Amino acid sequence: MDGEIKNFIMVWVSVAVCLCYCYVIGKTVSKGVKRLIFVIPIVCLFLYLPLFLYSAHLGGTTAFFIPWLTNFKLLLFAFGLGPLSSDPSISLPLFVLVSALPIKIQRQNPSPKSHQNGHTQETPSPNSHQNGFLTPSPSSPHEPDPKPKEGLVNYAIKGFLLAIMVRAYDYSDFIHPKLILLLYAFHIYFLLELILAVSAALARAILGLELEPQFNEPYLATSLQDFWGRRWNIMVATILRPTVYKPSLKICARFIGRKWAPLPAVFATFMVSGFMHELMFYYLGRMEPTWEVTRFFVLHGICLVVEIAAKKAVDGKFRLPRLISGPLTVAFVMGTGLTMFFPHFSRCKVDTKAFEEYRAVGNFLSSSVGQNVLLRVWN
Repeated sequence: MDGEIKNFIMVWVSVAVCLCYCYVIGKTVSKGVKRLIFVIPIVCLFLYLPLFLYSAHLGGTTAFFIPWLTNFKLLLFAFGLGPLSSDPSISLPLFVLVSALPIKIQRQNPSPKSHQNGHTQETPSPNSHQNGFLTPSPSSPHEPDPKPKEGLVNYAIKGFLLAIMVRAYDYSDFIHPKLILLLYAFHIYFLLELILAVSAALARAILGLELEPQFNEPYLATSLQDFWGRRWNIMVATILRPTVYKPSLKICARFIGRKWAPLPAVFATFMVSGFMHELMFYYLGRMEPTWEVTRFFVLHGICLVVEIAAKKAVDGKFRLPRLISGPLTVAFVMGTGLTMFFPHFSRCKVDTKAFEEYRAVGNFLSSSVGQNVLLRVWN
């Protein structure tokens, strides 16, 4: 474990140095293909760095942040787009933080008129609607402001449930395998939300920054568009929009028109998401991909395309009641996830690694508490 922590520090120091280089490039090299040439070596290095890590938590978090989120932000930055490009430009410390973590700079809410100007395209009004994959419809409620005092009870409950699930794994021999996979699903959801909630609180307290909300109660989704666009892994949806969805939308609109262009753009977005998830599993397990994860996202991409096309066809004249659409959506996501996605955590032995890491942390805490008690008694 000591070697893994040293590698983790080495990887993140390397990331920080490379991001400083990119910041200088942004100051000295004009945006476009020329800047892209200077950025591409860093993108390639970031794809390589997670191979130094093997743990489920340190390695998995690094693989999600750096090869995926950071690389996509740097590709946008090469063309003067995305959260790293602003006028005036952000400082070096903010550039590094925004690049390496799912963080957005805290700003005042712009007025409705400002959305018509050029600098607010990355944060549209909740009432804007592009008939697309990742934009909430006007009838959808706006994403809640994730303030700690509002979600404290919510996070405490999820933390308590996560602790119970970790304890329940000790009895996995007596639990049905499908139920274990279901526990994995909730485990991943709770763990990611708690990690990012703590990070958001620290960023807000120390630097006045706001962390992008990662989840928005996905079990309340009423459609696949609602689930993938507004509720599940919102940071990924935010970064896929300008890097994959919008360019695909623009290209497809030339051939099939603006009305139907979102359909192939949605499918392209899910294809890229599938490939990136395959890469994440490779980092976690170092095993040859079976492409089952990609098929999961292809299936959901096809189903979402059908859903969007059906909505366009009925033009708002028909809508399933929430009591029907909600359970159907959650059942479809969970059913396909349990058969095509979550089994790969066992295949790559992510669960085994995670349990060993929990055990190591528990032993460390137990020994530390025991030593403190002995010191107090001795004194």
